[in-house]
Amino acid sequence: MTVLHSVDFFPSASPVAIEPRLPQAAFPEHHHDFHEIVIVEHGTGIHVFNGQPYTISGGTVCFVRDHDRHLYEHTDNLCLTNVLYRSPDAFQFLSGLNQLLPQEKDGHYPSHWRVNQSTLQQVRQLVSQMEHTEDARETHALATRELLFMQLLVLLRRSSLVEGSENNDARLNQLIAWLDEHYAEEVCWETLAETFSLSLRTLHRQLKHQTGSTPQRYLNRLRLIKARHLLRHTDESVTDIAYRCGFGDSNHFSTLFRREFSWSPRDIRQGRDASLQ
Repeated sequence: MTVLHSVDFFPSASPVAIEPRLPQAAFPEHHHDFHEIVIVEHGTGIHVFNGQPYTISGGTVCFVRDHDRHLYEHTDNLCLTNVLYRSPDAFQFLSGLNQLLPQEKDGHYPSHWRVNQSTLQQVRQLVSQMEHTEDARETHALATRELLFMQLLVLLRRSSLVEGSENNDARLNQLIAWLDEHYAEEVCWETLAETFSLSLRTLHRQLKHQTGSTPQRYLNRLRLIKARHLLRHTDESVTDIAYRCGFGDSNHFSTLFRREFSWSPRDIRQGRDASLQ
């Protein structure tokens, strides 16, 4: 497995570094000896985090610790900005940063958040300020960069999914998170729009804007991604996996699967897609 080292990314003694990926191509599984906050600017892709696949798109924020392993695949114009930091304890002027970061509870680490477009614009401004801070070897410059990093964490914390749902962006983010958990269930888009206080037209328009897909295509892709993960990592039959992931017909599932990934479910089961990993 590839290991990325802080010495290759951090300028001087700064605890923070900015690493744009515009675009981010598929990248094999790796981990690093530093932490990072991955901010998805736009595009889509699959982020496999500690063995679990997540669909990511504009507005997704991922928190990666130094011991987490992850990879990117099936990317489509995926553009990221990575905010790297050595550790929560490496800051000279700040303490208690852990309280602003996701907390693992009962073995679950909430690694993926979503923010709305307004927040994403504020995030860009803070990151740009950090990126253009003068030489961080100067004490005042180092303090400024640390302060901007804390402002970023506060902004993300305040704007994360759990903090409120007073506008359409936030409600759409909640809907996307709901789909990620309930992808195998039968979905009525009219009912779902009503549940999240969105008009059906707004749901279609904003989901297409954020993900590049219509609602049903996005849901099918989500189901197919989960199915591919099960094909790779379990011994369940193709038919059982199709039903488990929300497809009522295994033949239809196989047709959609090949159309999406250019491999059949049995090809994946037999490891013939190694070139995609």
